[in-house]
Amino acid sequence: MTGAEDRRTSGVAPQPTYRIAAIPGDGVGPEVIAAGRRVLDAAASAGGFALEWQELILGGAAIDAYGVPIRDGDLEVCRDADAVYLGAVGGPRWDDPNAAVRPEQALFALRGGLELFANLRPVTVEPALVDASTMRPEVLRDVDVLIVRELTGGLYFGRPSEERRTPEGRVAVDTLWYTEQEIQRVVRLAFELASGRRRRVTSVDKANVLASSRLWRKVVEEVAPEFPDVTFEHRLVDSTAMMLIRDPGAFDVIVTENLFGDILSDEAAMLTGSLGMLPSASVGARRTAHGLHGLYEPIHGSAPDIAGRDMANPIATILSGAMLLRWSLGRTEAAASIESAVRSALRDGLRTTDLARVGAGEGTVRVLGTQAFADEVAARVAAGSGAGGARATVPADSDPDQASGLTDDDAAVITATNTMLGMP
Repeated sequence: MTGAEDRRTSGVAPQPTYRIAAIPGDGVGPEVIAAGRRVLDAAASAGGFALEWQELILGGAAIDAYGVPIRDGDLEVCRDADAVYLGAVGGPRWDDPNAAVRPEQALFALRGGLELFANLRPVTVEPALVDASTMRPEVLRDVDVLIVRELTGGLYFGRPSEERRTPEGRVAVDTLWYTEQEIQRVVRLAFELASGRRRRVTSVDKANVLASSRLWRKVVEEVAPEFPDVTFEHRLVDSTAMMLIRDPGAFDVIVTENLFGDILSDEAAMLTGSLGMLPSASVGARRTAHGLHGLYEPIHGSAPDIAGRDMANPIATILSGAMLLRWSLGRTEAAASIESAVRSALRDGLRTTDLARVGAGEGTVRVLGTQAFADEVAARVAAGSGAGGARATVPADSDPDQASGLTDDDAAVITATNTMLGMP
């Protein structure tokens, strides 16, 4: 049973078990998910709990196998799991613009079917990887941005969305549609998260052109008074894109609609030097017995050009696993052990191919493949964990610092989110 105690072993304390739906997907997805699973299993073993994996075929692989990108039963498996762990979907093999089914439809079905209305993308720069960025080191100082992207509305879900033939030729239409309720819930989440961080929200829109953005701006103005300790600003998306490169440290929490968030978060990823560095969590209002129900995935794509070559950077997937442990399973110590192990490996000069040119100070750089890097991280998790069998829980009430292994920033973020969602 999901989250139930494992009573099959007599004479020992029962071991909590959590059920995770794993979706390797396409391209490098199977490689990075395999890497992430090894690290998560190491953290579970060290932390005194178990992960029960159920692997699903979605995306392009599902089109090849079943003729559809996702089956109804697969959505139910994801809904019943404690969390979902996703690699990547899509690729040029399925990019025929005339195709009736496309891999990305699986993502939309997951987001809509699981009611995952917010995508959280933390952007930080590891000190050991400052040289990986094309930006000057002084520009990267104090970069700590959380991008909150609305995930189930806007152009990606609006109807009609189609190509038409007219007497004048072909035309295409996409519909940008938002309700005030959709805007309210993601904006309110952004303000809650900012309350546990540096108390600054930047709301991004295109209000000088789009009616949907003007409604977005009105709703932000209505929600903001609920959070008198949080300052906020409106910024146009083109201005924001420029400022992310010019002065990324000026941002704390950025909240924006679906399309803008998709583009800005990929741009922000390059502050770190590689798309392979940044994790993400997609969450909604639903909670399980352990925490928020969510889907966790790296922000990069399927990278079919390097698929099967053991070259993909698994760090974003590994760190997405850490977010899964913290947010959905309440295993804060295990999450912290993974994050510490990744940082330690980078500090010691271990690099994936995309980071091969980045030095290690006085040390020696050693370039590893996808699986070898994951093995190094897993070994450090196994060797460095002191969590034992104690169960870390999603912080409750008003004292998040009591959660063992949780940093002040992590505790504040989770507590703020729990408060917003009405979690105990």
